[in-house]
Amino acid sequence: DNLLRRAACQEAQAFGNQLIPATVPLKKATVFLNPAACKGKAGNLFEKNAAPILHLSGLDVTVVKTDYEGQAKKLLELMENTDLIIIAGGDGTVQEVITGLLRRADEAAFSKIPIGFIPLGKTCTLSHTLYPESTNQVQHITNATLAILKGETVPLDVLQIKGEKEQPVFAVSGLRWGSYRDAGVKVSKYWYLGPLKTKAAHFFSTFKEWPQKHQAALMYVGPTERPPEEPEEKPSRPPLYVRLYRRLRSYWSSPKELPQEVAPEDWEELKLSTIELSIATRNRQLDLTRTEDFMDICIEAESISKGEFVHRGSQKMRDPHMCPEGSQCIQASRCILQLPEGTEGSFGIDNEEYEAMPVEVKLLPRKLRFFCDPRMREQMLQAAVQ
Repeated sequence: DNLLRRAACQEAQAFGNQLIPATVPLKKATVFLNPAACKGKAGNLFEKNAAPILHLSGLDVTVVKTDYEGQAKKLLELMENTDLIIIAGGDGTVQEVITGLLRRADEAAFSKIPIGFIPLGKTCTLSHTLYPESTNQVQHITNATLAILKGETVPLDVLQIKGEKEQPVFAVSGLRWGSYRDAGVKVSKYWYLGPLKTKAAHFFSTFKEWPQKHQAALMYVGPTERPPEEPEEKPSRPPLYVRLYRRLRSYWSSPKELPQEVAPEDWEELKLSTIELSIATRNRQLDLTRTEDFMDICIEAESISKGEFVHRGSQKMRDPHMCPEGSQCIQASRCILQLPEGTEGSFGIDNEEYEAMPVEVKLLPRKLRFFCDPRMREQMLQAAVQ
């Protein structure tokens, strides 16, 4: 592990040794660190494996440690300008930071700031998209930190989830509501059963009323066409005489036709009864060249045996948004989920628990740019060509 750390620090020092003009200020990086992630080990993991790399790279680093759940959202509202945002934690920390960022009044400007993710939490769903798989935790953390310095980014979709009264919550993975999610959050209670704890949690949850049905009404709009990507650098302003000529020409030219009325959105509606509903972004199977933007809605069949439920529950612990055979899959850009009055239970939004309520879910395509390992970006582009 020490050899891995040394090699990563030497690579970071090469970035730090690069000369910059005296008039150019150092790049500012703001790190949001959740020391409570990974059962309280995240602070130590960050200081040992990521902090030395960031400091050697020549960045002006500010580390903000969160003390309690929800603090990152409040801190983001007060954050001043920065060149990079770095999230050091797990899924919960990512969800808090992007929610705080996108709730700002000036989110249009702040959402253009590139974001780095250092996976330190128990669940780090984004790391499967951004970094190569690694069984060595030190290597995984150092690779993620070096990816921030290399500067390659990919655009990720975000879901805006809004209740009737609450402020919107934002997610990069998705929303889950159903029996698998409810059983999954109880797995840690059976820690004393070792490797059997996952099967035990799902087995004991079948003792409730069976089959377990979750009923709701769903309205949705289909995929939207992806607009062309905006150039990162704005073209320079033309000279004054060119601007005057264009203005005079537009003044004397024939009046333009009135724009055609925009067609109303085509909403579809269905009643559903399911063992689990999930609404997920396409960030897990990122395709940089696709022509349509949509989220995946998976409505799983309610008729399932208890044995199949236990078996599938173990698979869903590894891939929470998998859509099994026999499920109804819908592609949508917006949807409204109406729950019957008196519905109890919870949603899982990026593995964080929220009270179940009627919500509107809207896809914000390519809303945020995250740093990724250059090898992963190359793989995505090659897969798109094939």
